[in-house]
Amino acid sequence: MDETSKSFEKSHITKGKSFMGYFLLTNPLSISITAIFAVITFALTLVAVVLSQGFINIGDLGVMISGLLFGPITGFVAGGIGPFIADLVLYPPTALFTLVIKAIEGLLVGVIANPRKNYKKFNYRDIIAVVVGGLFMVFGYFIVELFIFGDPGWAFGELPFNFFIQFLTGVIGSIIFVRLWRKSIIEHFPQVFDKIFLDINIKE
Repeated sequence: MDETSKSFEKSHITKGKSFMGYFLLTNPLSISITAIFAVITFALTLVAVVLSQGFINIGDLGVMISGLLFGPITGFVAGGIGPFIADLVLYPPTALFTLVIKAIEGLLVGVIANPRKNYKKFNYRDIIAVVVGGLFMVFGYFIVELFIFGDPGWAFGELPFNFFIQFLTGVIGSIIFVRLWRKSIIEHFPQVFDKIFLDINIKE
């Protein structure tokens, strides 16, 4: 069977099972990786908040790295579930809003960075991805606190912390990560990413 036939066959098999060239969570390895990064994001959120007595939250670092390394599906699921569970422990009234905000943040980072096609070198897409995702988080919480909870004092009081701590920590930390390690991780573990990324030569 020639390469064209192989590509056609694989494309037919995977049709409807991927999004933007990223497999849906239908195989044990992709589910396990997503679960691991949900736990990492949960831990980053919970430990930082507890140790700082509520002043520092670095969970967005895990959300952004999930999207930059594995793309939009893992970014969406792990990025949403990890912080959601952390909020159930820390402050349940915001948990559902956190689920939506952080999941969309991870999705945006994964869609814009698109590591399946762009992982071989650090590029402007990575910077745009984490800035857009991070700003969505900052203003998402601001809108929830201001209009849904109806507490301007809370909304404006949290804004500097969300921007200068969560946003900047996530952006700077994730950019350092992708600049130093993403290419090496993907190239050294092809058996893992074969279950995450659809072959670059196959059109959906």
